[in-house]
Amino acid sequence: MIKVDLSGAAQFFTRAGPDYALAGLAHKKLVEKSGLGSEFTGWMELPQRIKETELEEIIATAEKIRSRSKALVVVGIGGSYLGARGAIELLKPLPGKDDPQIFFVGNMLSADSLCDTLDRLGDMDFDVNVISKSGTTLEPAVSFRIFRELLEKKYGDKADEHIFATTDAHKGVLKSLADARGWETFVVPDDVGGRFSVLSAVGLLPMAVAGIDVRRVIDAAIEELNALSLQSPENPAWKYAAARQHLYAKDYDIEILACYEPSFRFMAEWWKQLYGESEGKDGKGIFPASVEYTADLHSMGQYIQSGPRKLMETVVRFSYSRRTYTFPYEAEDTDGLNYIAGRDISEVGHVAADAVRDAHVAGGVPNMIIEVPMRNEEGFAALVCFFEVACAISGYMSGVNPFDQPGVEAYKKNMFRMLGKPGT
Repeated sequence: MIKVDLSGAAQFFTRAGPDYALAGLAHKKLVEKSGLGSEFTGWMELPQRIKETELEEIIATAEKIRSRSKALVVVGIGGSYLGARGAIELLKPLPGKDDPQIFFVGNMLSADSLCDTLDRLGDMDFDVNVISKSGTTLEPAVSFRIFRELLEKKYGDKADEHIFATTDAHKGVLKSLADARGWETFVVPDDVGGRFSVLSAVGLLPMAVAGIDVRRVIDAAIEELNALSLQSPENPAWKYAAARQHLYAKDYDIEILACYEPSFRFMAEWWKQLYGESEGKDGKGIFPASVEYTADLHSMGQYIQSGPRKLMETVVRFSYSRRTYTFPYEAEDTDGLNYIAGRDISEVGHVAADAVRDAHVAGGVPNMIIEVPMRNEEGFAALVCFFEVACAISGYMSGVNPFDQPGVEAYKKNMFRMLGKPGT
Protein backbone atom coordinates (compact mmCIF):
# COMPACT_ATOMS: atom_id res chain seq x y z
CA MET A 1 0.00 0.00 0.00
CA ILE A 2 1.05 3.58 -0.66
CA LYS A 3 2.36 5.47 2.35
CA VAL A 4 2.27 9.25 2.83
CA ASP A 5 4.81 11.10 4.96
CA LEU A 6 3.73 14.63 5.93
CA SER A 7 6.57 15.32 8.39
CA GLY A 8 8.19 17.72 5.93
CA ALA A 9 4.96 19.72 5.66
CA ALA A 10 3.76 19.70 9.28
CA GLN A 11 5.60 22.87 10.32
CA PHE A 12 3.70 24.79 7.63
CA PHE A 13 0.29 23.73 8.94
CA THR A 14 -1.85 25.85 11.21
CA ARG A 15 -2.55 24.57 14.69
CA ALA A 16 -5.81 23.04 13.47
CA GLY A 17 -3.99 21.20 10.68
CA PRO A 18 -5.51 19.58 7.58
CA ASP A 19 -9.29 19.20 7.58
CA TYR A 20 -9.69 15.44 7.71
CA ALA A 21 -13.38 15.78 8.50
CA LEU A 22 -13.91 17.54 5.17
CA ALA A 23 -11.75 14.90 3.46
CA GLY A 24 -14.00 12.24 4.96
CA LEU A 25 -17.13 13.96 3.65
CA ALA A 26 -15.53 14.23 0.21
CA HIS A 27 -14.60 10.56 0.27
CA LYS A 28 -18.15 9.67 1.30
CA LYS A 29 -19.51 11.61 -1.70
CA LEU A 30 -17.12 9.69 -3.93
CA VAL A 31 -18.02 6.27 -2.54
CA GLU A 32 -21.75 6.93 -2.43
CA LYS A 33 -21.68 8.60 -5.88
CA SER A 34 -23.53 11.61 -4.53
CA GLY A 35 -21.08 14.33 -5.59
CA LEU A 36 -20.75 16.42 -8.72
CA GLY A 37 -19.89 14.36 -11.80
CA SER A 38 -20.65 11.06 -10.07
CA GLU A 39 -21.80 9.62 -13.39
CA PHE A 40 -18.09 9.53 -14.31
CA THR A 41 -16.79 7.64 -11.29
CA GLY A 42 -16.82 4.21 -12.91
CA TRP A 43 -13.01 4.18 -12.68
CA MET A 44 -13.39 3.22 -9.02
CA GLU A 45 -14.74 -0.17 -10.03
CA LEU A 46 -12.76 -0.70 -13.23
CA PRO A 47 -10.37 -3.35 -11.89
CA GLN A 48 -13.15 -5.30 -10.13
CA ARG A 49 -15.59 -5.23 -13.00
CA ILE A 50 -13.29 -6.07 -15.89
CA LYS A 51 -14.50 -9.42 -17.17
CA GLU A 52 -12.14 -12.34 -17.49
CA THR A 53 -13.16 -12.66 -21.13
CA GLU A 54 -12.23 -9.01 -21.76
CA LEU A 55 -8.86 -9.39 -20.06
CA GLU A 56 -8.19 -12.56 -22.04
CA GLU A 57 -9.09 -10.75 -25.27
CA ILE A 58 -6.69 -7.92 -24.45
CA ILE A 59 -3.88 -10.36 -23.68
CA ALA A 60 -4.59 -12.49 -26.79
CA THR A 61 -4.62 -9.41 -29.03
CA ALA A 62 -1.39 -8.20 -27.49
CA GLU A 63 0.26 -11.56 -28.13
CA LYS A 64 -0.95 -11.49 -31.75
CA ILE A 65 0.63 -8.07 -32.24
CA ARG A 66 3.83 -9.12 -30.48
CA SER A 67 4.16 -12.23 -32.64
CA ARG A 68 3.84 -10.51 -36.00
CA SER A 69 4.92 -6.89 -35.64
CA LYS A 70 8.00 -4.96 -34.68
CA ALA A 71 6.02 -1.90 -33.65
CA LEU A 72 2.68 -0.73 -32.31
CA VAL A 73 1.56 2.78 -33.19
CA VAL A 74 -0.73 4.14 -30.46
CA VAL A 75 -2.88 7.03 -31.69
CA GLY A 76 -4.31 9.16 -28.90
CA ILE A 77 -4.07 12.36 -26.91
CA GLY A 78 -4.39 13.29 -23.23
CA GLY A 79 -5.85 10.46 -21.20
CA SER A 80 -5.86 8.26 -24.29
CA TYR A 81 -2.10 7.94 -24.17
CA LEU A 82 -0.46 9.52 -21.11
CA GLY A 83 -1.29 6.71 -18.68
CA ALA A 84 -0.15 3.95 -21.04
CA ARG A 85 3.03 5.82 -21.93
CA GLY A 86 3.70 6.52 -18.26
CA ALA A 87 3.29 2.83 -17.43
CA ILE A 88 5.49 1.63 -20.29
CA GLU A 89 8.30 4.08 -19.64
CA LEU A 90 8.18 3.36 -15.90
CA LEU A 91 8.12 -0.43 -16.17
CA LYS A 92 9.70 -1.15 -19.57
CA PRO A 93 12.04 1.78 -20.29
CA LEU A 94 14.19 -0.52 -22.44
CA PRO A 95 12.20 -2.95 -24.61
CA GLY A 96 13.27 -6.59 -24.43
CA LYS A 97 14.47 -8.39 -27.55
CA ASP A 98 10.98 -9.77 -28.15
CA ASP A 99 9.13 -6.53 -27.32
CA PRO A 100 7.77 -4.39 -30.17
CA GLN A 101 8.61 -0.71 -30.17
CA ILE A 102 5.73 1.47 -29.03
CA PHE A 103 5.23 4.75 -30.89
CA PHE A 104 2.82 7.35 -29.54
CA VAL A 105 1.32 9.70 -32.12
CA GLY A 106 -1.73 11.91 -32.41
CA ASN A 107 -0.81 14.01 -29.40
CA MET A 108 0.44 17.07 -31.30
CA LEU A 109 0.26 18.86 -34.64
CA SER A 110 3.91 18.89 -35.63
CA ALA A 111 5.01 17.88 -39.12
CA ASP A 112 8.58 17.43 -37.85
CA SER A 113 7.52 15.04 -35.09
CA LEU A 114 5.24 13.10 -37.45
CA CYS A 115 7.94 12.70 -40.08
CA ASP A 116 10.51 11.70 -37.46
CA THR A 117 8.16 8.90 -36.32
CA LEU A 118 7.59 7.78 -39.91
CA ASP A 119 11.37 7.68 -40.43
CA ARG A 120 11.87 5.62 -37.26
CA LEU A 121 9.09 3.25 -38.26
CA GLY A 122 10.65 2.75 -41.68
CA ASP A 123 9.61 -0.56 -43.24
CA MET A 124 8.82 -2.30 -39.93
CA ASP A 125 5.78 -4.52 -39.74
CA PHE A 126 3.38 -2.64 -37.49
CA ASP A 127 -0.12 -2.44 -36.05
CA VAL A 128 -2.19 0.58 -35.02
CA ASN A 129 -4.22 1.05 -31.85
CA VAL A 130 -6.39 4.15 -32.25
CA ILE A 131 -7.92 5.40 -28.99
CA SER A 132 -10.72 7.94 -28.99
CA LYS A 133 -14.21 7.98 -27.54
CA SER A 134 -15.60 10.10 -30.37
CA GLY A 135 -13.06 9.91 -33.17
CA THR A 136 -13.45 13.65 -33.83
CA THR A 137 -10.56 15.09 -31.78
CA LEU A 138 -8.37 16.72 -34.42
CA GLU A 139 -4.87 15.68 -33.34
CA PRO A 140 -5.44 11.90 -33.22
CA ALA A 141 -7.81 12.00 -36.21
CA VAL A 142 -5.08 13.59 -38.36
CA SER A 143 -2.47 11.01 -37.33
CA PHE A 144 -4.89 8.11 -37.71
CA ARG A 145 -5.69 8.96 -41.31
CA ILE A 146 -1.98 9.14 -42.14
CA PHE A 147 -1.08 5.82 -40.49
CA ARG A 148 -4.22 4.12 -41.82
CA GLU A 149 -3.16 5.07 -45.36
CA LEU A 150 0.32 3.76 -44.63
CA LEU A 151 -1.17 0.43 -43.50
CA GLU A 152 -3.23 0.24 -46.70
CA LYS A 153 -0.16 0.82 -48.84
CA LYS A 154 1.80 -1.78 -46.90
CA TYR A 155 -0.79 -4.53 -46.43
CA GLY A 156 -3.45 -3.84 -49.07
CA ASP A 157 -6.65 -5.80 -48.41
CA LYS A 158 -5.20 -7.06 -45.11
CA ALA A 159 -4.76 -3.55 -43.68
CA ASP A 160 -7.94 -3.69 -41.58
CA GLU A 161 -6.54 -6.69 -39.70
CA HIS A 162 -3.81 -4.42 -38.35
CA ILE A 163 -6.12 -1.79 -36.84
CA PHE A 164 -7.51 -2.00 -33.31
CA ALA A 165 -9.94 0.65 -32.12
CA THR A 166 -10.52 1.53 -28.47
CA THR A 167 -13.65 3.66 -28.48
CA ASP A 168 -17.26 4.11 -27.37
CA ALA A 169 -19.32 0.93 -27.13
CA HIS A 170 -22.22 2.24 -29.21
CA LYS A 171 -21.68 5.59 -30.92
CA GLY A 172 -19.26 8.02 -32.50
CA VAL A 173 -17.35 8.44 -35.75
CA LEU A 174 -14.64 5.97 -34.79
CA LYS A 175 -17.13 3.33 -33.65
CA SER A 176 -19.07 3.64 -36.92
CA LEU A 177 -15.89 3.38 -38.96
CA ALA A 178 -14.69 0.37 -36.95
CA ASP A 179 -17.99 -1.44 -37.49
CA ALA A 180 -17.97 -0.67 -41.20
CA ARG A 181 -14.37 -1.86 -41.68
CA GLY A 182 -14.49 -4.81 -39.30
CA TRP A 183 -11.74 -3.64 -36.97
CA GLU A 184 -11.29 -5.40 -33.67
CA THR A 185 -12.61 -3.05 -30.98
CA PHE A 186 -12.22 -2.45 -27.28
CA VAL A 187 -14.46 -0.27 -25.14
CA VAL A 188 -13.86 3.04 -23.41
CA PRO A 189 -16.43 2.83 -20.57
CA ASP A 190 -19.17 5.47 -20.65
CA ASP A 191 -18.71 6.28 -16.98
CA VAL A 192 -14.94 6.80 -17.12
CA GLY A 193 -13.27 10.01 -18.28
CA GLY A 194 -10.07 9.85 -20.30
CA ARG A 195 -7.68 10.91 -17.55
CA PHE A 196 -9.06 8.13 -15.30
CA SER A 197 -9.04 5.42 -17.99
CA VAL A 198 -5.54 3.90 -17.77
CA LEU A 199 -6.79 0.73 -16.04
CA SER A 200 -9.26 0.04 -18.86
CA ALA A 201 -8.43 -1.25 -22.35
CA VAL A 202 -7.21 2.30 -23.07
CA GLY A 203 -4.06 1.59 -21.12
CA LEU A 204 -4.06 -2.19 -20.76
CA LEU A 205 -3.71 -3.07 -24.45
CA PRO A 206 -0.59 -0.95 -25.15
CA MET A 207 0.86 -2.06 -21.82
CA ALA A 208 0.33 -5.73 -22.67
CA VAL A 209 1.91 -5.28 -26.11
CA ALA A 210 4.94 -3.73 -24.39
CA GLY A 211 5.30 -6.88 -22.27
CA ILE A 212 3.78 -5.65 -19.00
CA ASP A 213 1.86 -8.24 -16.99
CA VAL A 214 -1.59 -6.63 -16.97
CA ARG A 215 -3.09 -9.35 -14.77
CA ARG A 216 -0.66 -8.33 -12.03
CA VAL A 217 -1.65 -4.70 -12.61
CA ILE A 218 -5.37 -5.45 -12.24
CA ASP A 219 -4.91 -7.68 -9.18
CA ALA A 220 -2.77 -5.03 -7.48
CA ALA A 221 -5.27 -2.29 -8.34
CA ILE A 222 -8.08 -4.26 -6.70
CA GLU A 223 -5.98 -4.65 -3.56
CA GLU A 224 -5.03 -0.97 -3.44
CA LEU A 225 -8.58 0.28 -4.02
CA ASN A 226 -9.78 -1.95 -1.19
CA ALA A 227 -7.12 -0.44 1.07
CA LEU A 228 -8.08 3.08 -0.03
CA SER A 229 -11.70 2.47 0.99
CA LEU A 230 -10.65 3.02 4.63
CA GLN A 231 -12.84 5.71 6.21
CA SER A 232 -10.17 7.21 8.42
CA PRO A 233 -7.55 9.97 8.53
CA GLU A 234 -5.06 7.09 8.30
CA ASN A 235 -6.15 6.65 4.67
CA PRO A 236 -3.15 7.91 2.65
CA ALA A 237 -5.48 9.49 0.07
CA TRP A 238 -7.13 11.53 2.85
CA LYS A 239 -3.71 12.60 4.13
CA TYR A 240 -2.47 13.77 0.76
CA ALA A 241 -5.70 15.46 -0.34
CA ALA A 242 -6.26 17.22 2.98
CA ALA A 243 -2.64 18.36 3.29
CA ARG A 244 -2.45 19.87 -0.21
CA GLN A 245 -5.82 21.64 0.24
CA HIS A 246 -4.67 22.96 3.63
CA LEU A 247 -1.49 24.34 2.08
CA TYR A 248 -3.46 25.75 -0.85
CA ALA A 249 -5.59 27.72 1.61
CA LYS A 250 -2.33 29.23 2.90
CA ASP A 251 -1.46 30.44 -0.65
CA TYR A 252 0.79 27.57 -1.65
CA ASP A 253 -0.82 27.34 -5.07
CA ILE A 254 1.89 25.53 -7.08
CA GLU A 255 2.62 21.85 -6.50
CA ILE A 256 5.84 20.33 -7.80
CA LEU A 257 5.85 16.56 -8.28
CA ALA A 258 9.38 15.19 -8.08
CA CYS A 259 10.89 11.75 -8.50
CA TYR A 260 14.45 10.42 -8.51
CA GLU A 261 13.76 7.87 -11.26
CA PRO A 262 14.16 9.20 -14.84
CA SER A 263 11.65 6.58 -16.01
CA PHE A 264 8.95 8.43 -14.03
CA ARG A 265 8.80 11.33 -16.52
CA PHE A 266 5.54 10.40 -18.23
CA MET A 267 3.91 9.29 -15.02
CA ALA A 268 4.44 12.90 -13.95
CA GLU A 269 2.85 14.06 -17.22
CA TRP A 270 -0.14 11.81 -16.50
CA TRP A 271 -0.36 13.24 -12.97
CA LYS A 272 -0.32 16.80 -14.32
CA GLN A 273 -3.30 16.12 -16.55
CA LEU A 274 -5.13 14.25 -13.79
CA TYR A 275 -4.84 17.07 -11.28
CA GLY A 276 -4.79 20.04 -13.63
CA GLU A 277 -7.87 19.00 -15.58
CA SER A 278 -9.73 17.83 -12.49
CA GLU A 279 -9.13 20.84 -10.22
CA GLY A 280 -8.39 23.77 -12.52
CA LYS A 281 -11.84 25.34 -12.89
CA ASP A 282 -14.12 27.98 -11.37
CA GLY A 283 -11.07 30.15 -10.70
CA LYS A 284 -9.64 27.49 -8.39
CA GLY A 285 -6.91 24.88 -8.50
CA ILE A 286 -3.35 24.10 -7.52
CA PHE A 287 -1.04 24.44 -10.52
CA PRO A 288 0.65 21.06 -11.15
CA ALA A 289 4.28 21.07 -12.25
CA SER A 290 7.00 18.42 -12.25
CA VAL A 291 10.77 18.08 -11.98
CA GLU A 292 13.22 15.23 -12.40
CA TYR A 293 15.71 14.80 -9.59
CA THR A 294 18.60 14.90 -9.25
CA ALA A 295 19.06 16.40 -12.75
CA ASP A 296 16.69 19.32 -12.18
CA LEU A 297 18.41 20.24 -8.93
CA HIS A 298 21.06 21.67 -11.21
CA SER A 299 18.57 23.68 -13.26
CA MET A 300 15.46 24.37 -11.16
CA GLY A 301 16.98 23.80 -7.73
CA GLN A 302 17.86 27.46 -7.20
CA TYR A 303 14.29 28.59 -7.91
CA ILE A 304 12.77 25.91 -5.69
CA GLN A 305 15.17 26.71 -2.86
CA SER A 306 15.04 30.50 -2.98
CA GLY A 307 12.27 31.67 -5.30
CA PRO A 308 8.76 32.87 -4.36
CA ARG A 309 7.38 30.91 -1.41
CA LYS A 310 4.31 29.66 -3.26
CA LEU A 311 5.56 26.12 -3.85
CA MET A 312 4.68 22.85 -2.19
CA GLU A 313 6.68 19.76 -3.14
CA THR A 314 5.48 16.16 -3.45
CA VAL A 315 8.16 13.52 -3.87
CA VAL A 316 7.45 10.02 -5.19
CA ARG A 317 10.00 7.63 -3.68
CA PHE A 318 10.41 3.94 -4.47
CA SER A 319 11.50 2.10 -1.34
CA TYR A 320 13.43 -0.60 -3.18
CA SER A 321 15.31 -0.62 -6.47
CA ARG A 322 14.86 -3.35 -9.03
CA ARG A 323 18.62 -3.55 -9.54
CA THR A 324 21.75 -2.87 -7.55
CA TYR A 325 25.12 -1.39 -8.40
CA THR A 326 27.90 -1.07 -5.82
CA PHE A 327 30.17 1.92 -6.31
CA PRO A 328 33.78 0.72 -6.81
CA TYR A 329 36.80 1.43 -4.63
CA GLU A 330 39.86 2.97 -6.29
CA ALA A 331 43.20 2.58 -4.56
CA GLU A 332 44.54 6.00 -5.53
CA ASP A 333 41.19 7.77 -5.08
CA THR A 334 42.07 10.23 -7.81
CA ASP A 335 38.51 11.56 -8.01
CA GLY A 336 38.03 11.73 -4.23
CA LEU A 337 34.99 9.47 -4.27
CA ASN A 338 36.16 6.64 -2.03
CA TYR A 339 33.93 8.01 0.71
CA ILE A 340 30.98 6.39 -1.08
CA ALA A 341 32.86 3.27 -2.21
CA GLY A 342 31.09 0.05 -1.28
CA ARG A 343 27.69 1.73 -1.18
CA ASP A 344 24.89 0.91 -3.57
CA ILE A 345 24.04 3.76 -5.95
CA SER A 346 20.42 3.62 -4.75
CA GLU A 347 21.58 4.18 -1.16
CA VAL A 348 23.45 7.28 -2.30
CA GLY A 349 20.30 8.42 -4.07
CA HIS A 350 18.18 8.02 -0.93
CA VAL A 351 20.68 10.06 1.07
CA ALA A 352 20.55 12.76 -1.62
CA ALA A 353 16.74 12.75 -1.43
CA ASP A 354 16.84 13.22 2.35
CA ALA A 355 19.33 16.06 2.00
CA VAL A 356 17.16 17.79 -0.62
CA ARG A 357 14.03 17.46 1.51
CA ASP A 358 15.75 18.98 4.54
CA ALA A 359 17.15 21.86 2.48
CA HIS A 360 13.84 22.65 0.80
CA VAL A 361 11.88 22.51 4.06
CA ALA A 362 14.42 24.83 5.69
CA GLY A 363 14.03 27.10 2.67
CA GLY A 364 10.27 27.36 3.15
CA VAL A 365 8.95 24.64 0.84
CA PRO A 366 6.45 22.19 2.41
CA ASN A 367 7.42 18.65 1.47
CA MET A 368 5.20 15.57 1.17
CA ILE A 369 6.52 12.10 0.39
CA ILE A 370 4.54 9.43 -1.47
CA GLU A 371 6.29 6.14 -0.77
CA VAL A 372 5.85 3.28 -3.26
CA PRO A 373 7.31 -0.17 -2.49
CA MET A 374 8.90 -0.86 -5.87
CA ARG A 375 8.96 0.16 -9.54
CA ASN A 376 6.95 -2.84 -10.77
CA GLU A 377 3.39 -3.71 -11.82
CA GLU A 378 2.15 -3.63 -8.22
CA GLY A 379 3.79 -0.29 -7.53
CA PHE A 380 2.39 1.24 -10.70
CA ALA A 381 -1.15 0.06 -10.00
CA ALA A 382 -1.02 1.27 -6.41
CA LEU A 383 0.25 4.68 -7.49
CA VAL A 384 -2.49 5.10 -10.12
CA CYS A 385 -5.27 4.16 -7.69
CA PHE A 386 -3.86 6.36 -4.95
CA PHE A 387 -3.53 9.46 -7.12
CA GLU A 388 -6.99 8.98 -8.66
CA VAL A 389 -8.78 8.60 -5.33
CA ALA A 390 -6.84 11.46 -3.75
CA CYS A 391 -7.57 13.66 -6.77
CA ALA A 392 -11.31 13.09 -6.50
CA ILE A 393 -11.28 13.79 -2.75
CA SER A 394 -9.17 16.93 -3.23
CA GLY A 395 -11.48 18.21 -5.97
CA TYR A 396 -14.58 17.73 -3.86
CA MET A 397 -12.86 19.44 -0.93
CA SER A 398 -12.26 22.51 -3.11
CA GLY A 399 -15.89 22.54 -4.25
CA VAL A 400 -15.42 21.71 -7.93
CA ASN A 401 -16.57 18.88 -10.18
CA PRO A 402 -13.38 16.80 -10.56
CA PHE A 403 -14.74 14.87 -13.53
CA ASP A 404 -15.58 17.46 -16.19
CA GLN A 405 -13.35 19.70 -18.31
CA PRO A 406 -15.48 22.46 -19.85
CA GLY A 407 -12.49 24.71 -20.46
CA VAL A 408 -10.91 22.24 -22.88
CA GLU A 409 -13.66 22.88 -25.44
CA ALA A 410 -12.85 26.60 -25.84
CA TYR A 411 -9.68 26.17 -27.89
CA LYS A 412 -11.26 23.41 -29.97
CA LYS A 413 -14.08 25.70 -31.10
CA ASN A 414 -11.63 28.42 -32.09
CA MET A 415 -9.34 25.96 -33.88
CA PHE A 416 -12.13 24.36 -35.91
CA ARG A 417 -13.47 27.81 -36.86
CA MET A 418 -10.05 29.09 -37.94
CA LEU A 419 -9.37 25.94 -39.97
CA GLY A 420 -12.71 26.28 -41.75
CA LYS A 421 -14.36 23.09 -40.49
CA PRO A 422 -17.87 22.84 -41.94
CA GLY A 423 -20.57 23.75 -39.45
CA THR A 424 -18.33 25.98 -37.31
